[in-house]
Amino acid sequence: MALTASEKQEFFARPHVAAFAVAEPGRGPLTVPVWYDYEPGGKPWITIAPDSRKATVLAAAGRFSLMVDTVEPRTMYVSVEGPVAESRRSTDAEIRAMAARYLAGAELDKYLEFAFGQLGEHLTVVLEPEHWLGADLTI
Repeated sequence: MALTASEKQEFFARPHVAAFAVAEPGRGPLTVPVWYDYEPGGKPWITIAPDSRKATVLAAAGRFSLMVDTVEPRTMYVSVEGPVAESRRSTDAEIRAMAARYLAGAELDKYLEFAFGQLGEHLTVVLEPEHWLGADLTI
């Protein structure tokens, strides 16, 4: 059963791990898991390393997709696709907020120590949502 626009946005707002996909010339799309953030009615955003393959391919393509799914308690998915609305250096607050969406307590502290100590600069990439798909496949 197809999801309504609001159902897609509410589902997408939950802290799933997304499949990030971007067209890569001469190959299939680059598809990797990423953390993302989103509030209904807003624009999804991710953080990536500026010298990563994701950043290089995304700069050339100018648009990307994010897809999230679950099989419990229902089999559902939502995907969103569109152009890059903004790309800029990530703030420490954005890196903290993204990590806190997925981790808590000692795991969060350990990750942030690693991120700030070893990962280096990140880009915040904001998606301008153009096309949404979604369905509840539970029978």
